[in-house]
Amino acid sequence: MADKDKSYRIFISAAEPSADAHCAGLITALKQSGYNIEFVGVGGPKMAEAGCQLLEQTGTKAAMIYNAFGQIGYYYKLIKRIKHFLKTNKIDLVIVCDSPSFNFRVAKAAKRAGIRTLFYVAPQLWAWAGWRIRKLRRLCDKLCCILPFEQDWFNEKGVDTTFVGNPLLDGLRSIQKDYADFDPGRKLKIALMPGSRPAEIDSLWIPMQQIALRIKEKYPAAKFVAVAVDARRKEMMQAAQIPDCECEYSIDTVTDTAFGSDFALVTSGSATLQVAAVGCPMVIMYQSSKILWHLIGRWIVKTKYLSLVNILADRESVDPASDGLVPEFMPCFSSIEPIVQSIEQLLEDKNKLAQTSSELVKLTEPLAAKQARDEVAKIVIEMLR
Repeated sequence: MADKDKSYRIFISAAEPSADAHCAGLITALKQSGYNIEFVGVGGPKMAEAGCQLLEQTGTKAAMIYNAFGQIGYYYKLIKRIKHFLKTNKIDLVIVCDSPSFNFRVAKAAKRAGIRTLFYVAPQLWAWAGWRIRKLRRLCDKLCCILPFEQDWFNEKGVDTTFVGNPLLDGLRSIQKDYADFDPGRKLKIALMPGSRPAEIDSLWIPMQQIALRIKEKYPAAKFVAVAVDARRKEMMQAAQIPDCECEYSIDTVTDTAFGSDFALVTSGSATLQVAAVGCPMVIMYQSSKILWHLIGRWIVKTKYLSLVNILADRESVDPASDGLVPEFMPCFSSIEPIVQSIEQLLEDKNKLAQTSSELVKLTEPLAAKQARDEVAKIVIEMLR
């Protein structure tokens, strides 16, 4: 256990907006613990606002799985800078959050500098990179996972792991939606969530708007709300606005917007769990290069589903023939027609919408049962010896 009369210095690495938010919450919790801790690292504006000195602001170049290859040069230079910093400064603990392709290298630098390392958000090795478990065992002193089934999976493979809850759902109360009087022809509100990564916005925002226009043709009363993670992403989305697609814009309001919507069209990622937690039925999509998918993607992905909601539902299901809790189109390459048809079928079936809402709430309740940032803060204090 840490000594309250001693000063500590923690290095935190977060490469994406979601990790920036998770780590900002952790910093706040640790500041409230009464221990004298200084924070330094790489991350985003939320970490800076929480009191972390940033060597570099990350998040603008984040990419998913094999789409990350184009950012190798940037991250190579950043890793060199981090290695030098860890060698030349006294650091008591390194915390790496998500982004395993980047943070495995940060953890390796910490190990070489003789610094203990905590992984916050388990890398999804069970999904696409099981061969990396040996590397994780070498580099990780403690692993905090945010999906319940991960604790047993990693512990069985020799990685000291604790389920801490999901930081996206800290303090959230789930409520099932009421579709008894739902009539999409009279009133309909749909949330559009093209993701936080610039690459996702580039590839998904225009198809999402095209889908919205098709929905509007059938349901003229439909209104759309687009969610951007920050002002910069909002500007990117507005710059690619289709003239005929009218929508409101909201910044960093995934949960609130989903709560006030009848349906959501969501890019695969952590936002799907936030949408699920407030019982909002959805369709999940992710667009990628057809060539890269067939050359690389389809060979490294080992799960039945690709979206977190369906992966979690499948793990909890007793029915091995389950078709997934929500429709997912991953990857989608060109035609929006199957997605439009899927949305229209769901909007015409209010009983299905109500059932899906109920199941989504039940699915995510265990994730919100713990206050993740407080659970991780306790583990950090224990590691600061």
